[in-house]
Amino acid sequence: MEQVNRPLIAISAIDYDRLSWIANAGGQSQRHKAAGMLTDELRRAEIVPPEAIRPDVVTMHSEVEYQDDVTGQIRRMTLVYPDEEDLDADRISILTYIGAALIGLREGQSIKWQGPMGGWRGLTVRRVHFQPERMAGLSA
Repeated sequence: MEQVNRPLIAISAIDYDRLSWIANAGGQSQRHKAAGMLTDELRRAEIVPPEAIRPDVVTMHSEVEYQDDVTGQIRRMTLVYPDEEDLDADRISILTYIGAALIGLREGQSIKWQGPMGGWRGLTVRRVHFQPERMAGLSA
């Protein structure tokens, strides 16, 4: 799965630890190709303390608005762990190509990747509407 546009990304140390485990376990499942993409993203990420994550960065449980750069469609989803996925409730798993692409991106950043069938996909983060790390900082 070749990726051509790979912007700098930041992932909290807490998310990194759990996502590393999930990507490793996902490599043994039917979602192994998306797990491979997640592994690639984790390898190149800057790992930062949760309190240092910028408020415009997509983290786990962030509610994010993004644009599909191929179709132009705009979607608003919450990025969740695989066991929390519920597409009817707009909750997308990190073990999908879109989920793996979103993690660590900031508002305005884009990523492009080659999908499992060889076609190119891409997305741009338009807005992070909710981020758990931001809310934790407000309550401190």
